[in-house]
Amino acid sequence: MAFNKEKNSYTVIFAAIMVIVVGSVLAYLASALSDKIKENERFEKQQNILYAMGVNENSNQGSVNFIPTDKVEAEFSKFITEQLVINGDQITQNDEAYLIDLKRQIAAIKKGEAAELPLFIGEKEGKKYYIIPMYGKGLWDAIWGFIALDEKMVVQGVYFDHKAETPGLGANIKQRYFMDDFTGESILSNNQFKGIAVAKGNNDPANAIKDDNEVDALAGATITGNGVSAMIKESVNLYKDYLETIRVN
Repeated sequence: MAFNKEKNSYTVIFAAIMVIVVGSVLAYLASALSDKIKENERFEKQQNILYAMGVNENSNQGSVNFIPTDKVEAEFSKFITEQLVINGDQITQNDEAYLIDLKRQIAAIKKGEAAELPLFIGEKEGKKYYIIPMYGKGLWDAIWGFIALDEKMVVQGVYFDHKAETPGLGANIKQRYFMDDFTGESILSNNQFKGIAVAKGNNDPANAIKDDNEVDALAGATITGNGVSAMIKESVNLYKDYLETIRVN
């Protein structure tokens, strides 16, 4: 009996130790995985911001190729010269402004609360780029992206992405042929901030007209296109006061 009791005690102790060991391993793996996810999110944001200002590895085959993750931090530091945070009338520098969650900031604004809006200034070949983040709603879920402007408020590039738009339809907002259409368009109309509409009746499939504040809509993706239009307009309005201070005629 004594032997069995001792054996049972050892079994309980061993089981307890195994629970602790397994729990510690799982906690370590969860922490490591969380760190990896955060790292990937950092890289992705840097890639997207750079893509909008034309720093990428695109070829002429119409593909979308980002700066690789093993190079993106160095390229981000090279091309992004300033990271600003706009809070009402206050503008401060913050080297991690790209990590600010724009969705939360927009939610705060809608509640009438103070918000921190990130904005990025890039330089490439002697030219300045003002890159603003965007967040909106597509057909099924969130859409987001970045738009790069020059001092004349002409688009130098964009990047769009989505969470759950329909493959082959609304999901095509992240295709290069659609994003490239925005380059050269102005967000101004009659010297007023207007944005750019994804227009079904644009009748400019080659996108040769650059002073109409419109690009051709995606076939079968009207609601997603409307979401992109609204996202650009609302984002421009969020940053309008700052953009007024840097724009030239």
